[in-house]
Amino acid sequence: MNSKQRVMAAMNHRMPDRVPVMCQLALGHYFLHCDYSPSEIWFDSQTFANALVALRRRYGFDGILVNLPGRPPNWKSNLKSYQKTINAEHLRWKSGLETIVPPDDNPQTYRPGQKPLARADCKSVDIHDPATHRLSGYVWNTWHAPELWDIDPQADLSNPKTYPAWFTDALKKVQQLAPDVSVHAEVFSPFTHLMELFGYEQALIALIDEADKCHKLLSAFTQNVVAQIKLYVGCEPDAILVSSAFAGAGFISRQMYQEFVMAYEDEIFRVIREAGLKSYVHTCGAIGDRLDLMSETCVDGIDTLDPPPLGTVDLAEAKSRYGERFFFKGNLDAVNEMLNADDKTFEQAVKDRIRIGKPGSGYILSSACSVAPHVKPERLKRLTELAERFGKYCQ
Repeated sequence: MNSKQRVMAAMNHRMPDRVPVMCQLALGHYFLHCDYSPSEIWFDSQTFANALVALRRRYGFDGILVNLPGRPPNWKSNLKSYQKTINAEHLRWKSGLETIVPPDDNPQTYRPGQKPLARADCKSVDIHDPATHRLSGYVWNTWHAPELWDIDPQADLSNPKTYPAWFTDALKKVQQLAPDVSVHAEVFSPFTHLMELFGYEQALIALIDEADKCHKLLSAFTQNVVAQIKLYVGCEPDAILVSSAFAGAGFISRQMYQEFVMAYEDEIFRVIREAGLKSYVHTCGAIGDRLDLMSETCVDGIDTLDPPPLGTVDLAEAKSRYGERFFFKGNLDAVNEMLNADDKTFEQAVKDRIRIGKPGSGYILSSACSVAPHVKPERLKRLTELAERFGKYCQ
């Protein structure tokens, strides 16, 4: 059984030969452990694909999440200057923006003078006027690019034809390089788009003070995400992850989750299901109080499942209550059991998750959230070794 078949079996609650392993790595981890410059990994589709495949091979993972959209092949034509220092790369763009790329963390883009990027104003934003919401801060935090390269600022983002051909390049290049591996695409939840549009503090206030406007924006963002899904569907990924990091109890209540998240995400899950693909959702932190609400949507799987103290999910309890409803991916504490733990603590945590998640299939061994940049590569290789030793199913 190859990696693609192994992950697909787990997502469908069929018995694979062993528990599959698939961690999402922080981009800083690629920066530190690949032989490419961080800016090339971030801004060049082919280099990004090469990095994803190289570390998947190094660690023996069964799947790859392509968590950045493609970039234009001529992206460097937008550069005004480039400078590399000991601590960072500095990219200055013809638009006047500047991106600083550290060696072990996500890049950040600034206005001249390293001023924060502009966010929308919840009082004056008008969904019918792109000038009020297609701002540099929103674009950077959803496309992770300084600008909407090759897209008319007034264009309808709910129309798949609006997007340039290179939008799916990273996904296609990974599929070409790793045909036997489970390759997944990623889109952002409408709620994440709302949070990035206003910035977190203003967005949380807007949920209370401007609820009607938030619903209108969420409806529009849903259609934009659907358009992106349709593009990815044409590439036939093995699954699509909906990143909804800010929908946990650390940000919003259960009631707000019901009002501002569920229906919009469910529409996206339905589109993915109708396309014949698997969907799963990535929500960080405390989600133990809303697993039942998630089960009312069409999503097939749940990612992260942060355990205490980072979150509130006990894998045994979740498996008992929802193990037939969802496939689960994650639950290894990315900080206390992976980054900071000694070898004994790490290995016991991995064996515990395999023991709990393995019965009946439907489990993918993974860190709960992204693997931190400074987690040792040997530890990640050990994940797969432990899965091969303790995660085998009787055929």
